[in-house]
Amino acid sequence: QVQLVESGGGSVQAGGSLRLSCAASGYTYCMAWFRQAPGKEREGVAGISGIGSIRYADSVRGRFTVSKDNAKNTLYLQMNSLKPEDTAMYYCAADSGTNGCALTPLRAQVYAYWGRGTQVTVSS
Repeated sequence: QVQLVESGGGSVQAGGSLRLSCAASGYTYCMAWFRQAPGKEREGVAGISGIGSIRYADSVRGRFTVSKDNAKNTLYLQMNSLKPEDTAMYYCAADSGTNGCALTPLRAQVYAYWGRGTQVTVSS
């Protein structure tokens, strides 16, 4: 069983930055960030596989950077140039790789483990 604990959310004005962290216990091959705004479906934001391949959603590419510290088993999401439409609950997800996360890292169904989320609010 893998436990994921997110931190780093908060409120910021448009154009500002935040850095999210997700500390994982147990083996993880793929890790990713998802977000869900009220009334909207959960969407993949950024994912990284065990071999270091990275995928971003079009809406955040060039503004967000995902990284992983393997020694700490911690996933990060550096979010710059934040926009009001980035407001959402951000969730960390992880999987051992048996569900195909390396091929489709932004698909929620391939992740077995989820954190409780951290809120990000961007005001205009």
